[in-house]
Amino acid sequence: MRCRRTPFRSCWREDDRSQTGGKREESAGMPPQPAVTNRSGGLSSAPGFNTVARTSLPAAVSSSRRINRYSMVMNFCPVHLLSITTALAVSLQLSVASDPSGRSVPNFALIDVDDANHELYRAPGRAVVLFFIGSGCPIVRKNAANFRELADRFESQGVSFWAVNSYADETKSEIRRERSRIGLRGRTTLMDTKQAVAMSFGVDRTAEVIAIDTTTWRIFYRGAIDDQLVEGAEKPRATEHYLADALTAFLAGDEVRVPRTQTRGCRIAYAKVTKDETAPDFATQVAPILQKNCVECHRPEGIGPWSMNSHRRVANYADMIEEVLLTRRMPPWDPHPAYGKFHDPQWLSREETQTLIAWAKAGAPKGEGEDPLAAPLAPLPEWRMGKPDYVLRLPKPETVPPTGVVDYRYIELANPFTNDVWLAGLDVKPGNRKVVHHVILYAKWPGGPDAGGKGAFFVGWAPGATPLRYPEGVAKKLPAGAKLTAEMHYTTSGTEETDQSEIALYLADGPQGRNAETREAVQPNLLIAPGDPEARHEAMYFFSRPAAIYGLFPHMHFRGKWMRYELLLPNGGRETLLHVPRYDFQWQLSYYLREPRRVPAGTWLKVTGAFDNSTGNPANPDPTKRVIFGEQSWDEMFIGFFEAADDPEPSKTAAK
Repeated sequence: MRCRRTPFRSCWREDDRSQTGGKREESAGMPPQPAVTNRSGGLSSAPGFNTVARTSLPAAVSSSRRINRYSMVMNFCPVHLLSITTALAVSLQLSVASDPSGRSVPNFALIDVDDANHELYRAPGRAVVLFFIGSGCPIVRKNAANFRELADRFESQGVSFWAVNSYADETKSEIRRERSRIGLRGRTTLMDTKQAVAMSFGVDRTAEVIAIDTTTWRIFYRGAIDDQLVEGAEKPRATEHYLADALTAFLAGDEVRVPRTQTRGCRIAYAKVTKDETAPDFATQVAPILQKNCVECHRPEGIGPWSMNSHRRVANYADMIEEVLLTRRMPPWDPHPAYGKFHDPQWLSREETQTLIAWAKAGAPKGEGEDPLAAPLAPLPEWRMGKPDYVLRLPKPETVPPTGVVDYRYIELANPFTNDVWLAGLDVKPGNRKVVHHVILYAKWPGGPDAGGKGAFFVGWAPGATPLRYPEGVAKKLPAGAKLTAEMHYTTSGTEETDQSEIALYLADGPQGRNAETREAVQPNLLIAPGDPEARHEAMYFFSRPAAIYGLFPHMHFRGKWMRYELLLPNGGRETLLHVPRYDFQWQLSYYLREPRRVPAGTWLKVTGAFDNSTGNPANPDPTKRVIFGEQSWDEMFIGFFEAADDPEPSKTAAK
């Protein structure tokens, strides 16, 4: 959602950083089971996708009662928002998930405590049972054994059982401990840290179970597991087995006799986004969130597909806004929150998320007063980091045919410099986003890196890429007389197009103490079997000298599923720098570390990841194909790009 074009100014200098030691993690391994991914813009074809209904505010609101600095600019916006049904009245007392008329539930995507992504609309089998939990709740602890027993009984019949922790801001380690304590170790346990799923489903107490038909995405039972437990009391044994009976009837094709019961559990505390049961105010609460995070892209000449220029326009998309929040398609910033600290993270807070969802569920009211979104906007800047020192431009417009496969084009660019220069920043402006798949600037000089004859990788652009400004004391050296080549990858759009992309160069004031390089951990020996949902691969890079790491850039193609960067330190320590649990080819993001990570000589960078070549991957060009490494998007790549600089050579002059 967020698309800031103003450079972020950090508050650190290179010489302020000291080397940090390795940190051992509680769990460095990846989850044993395949993770289900989501792709930006990949709208599910599941029945009822466009029939998500609006209801009352969630129970907690309406139930009964950011040259010297490291500057990055993020450019993230939605590209596939679609309008769906208008909102129903806030007075509706039951949530969509509980409506006995059988309306479809909204899709969602959550990360589990084993770092895998799970999306509801891609769940396997005939049904999904959600069990809402929270650490320490005694009702949950007493119900956990029954939930486990039911999972053991019904999983073989095509029912998935997911525990959903919806206590606010609980850490992964806290949830893992609670999962072990209540006997659910090894069971899928999702982290609803912003409480968006619980809120959207109208869950106000833990221990509630929701059983969902994966054919229609309708709820056929919600409430208590059985009748044994109530607040402050407990029967010797259950006499009504609500969930078991509902699953039995559903699997047999019979009518569920009791589709709804009262939930007995601990109250879930939501953010207090309103003072009473009214909807959040559009002018003072909703519009400021949209202006801060969305309008930069959703505006005339922005890259968003529609403009947030009035309440009326936004209200038409209110349901879709809720859905992209629940599925984490927006904002398109999806690194695992437990690993790494990055510049300018594009995320919404718990309170902001709940404000938007509550407003949408209330029917997207305008309220009183002027419409803040109707105010005129300042013109967009030509370059995201301001006026560059030099601009490299393709010498002539490139023509892209309407159809077919377009081979990579290598276009020589005139080098404007006759002397060595140091680049403090670079940016790329694609000339035609309809057909530009990627742009890479290579520089080649005698004795320089070869990279298969191309030379040194200087800067690249793909959808979601951001400009780079190095910190003080760091720059990328461009030697005098270097040959500059732009690698252009075009894809056809159905009509003939032209492109004349540009590359901006920002100069440093002479030589710098550290020479930055774009390096890579690459695995060229890919072999991905047809239909494999979890084809794992890894690549390694060895640091022979002490260095500092500044940024991380995962790269795969349409079958890319997840990627993790991990340091293996000489002292035996392991540290995850970045984990992307749901890789998205349409948003190839750059992750710049908030502080550079100093690594000693002898460190290995291990990059692991997986491809999804199954029919469950809607972006998969051909799940029947055995896939190898290749340049086209229907082939695959496995490259962990990263930006780094070796420590300066120690002085050769010893004090006497």
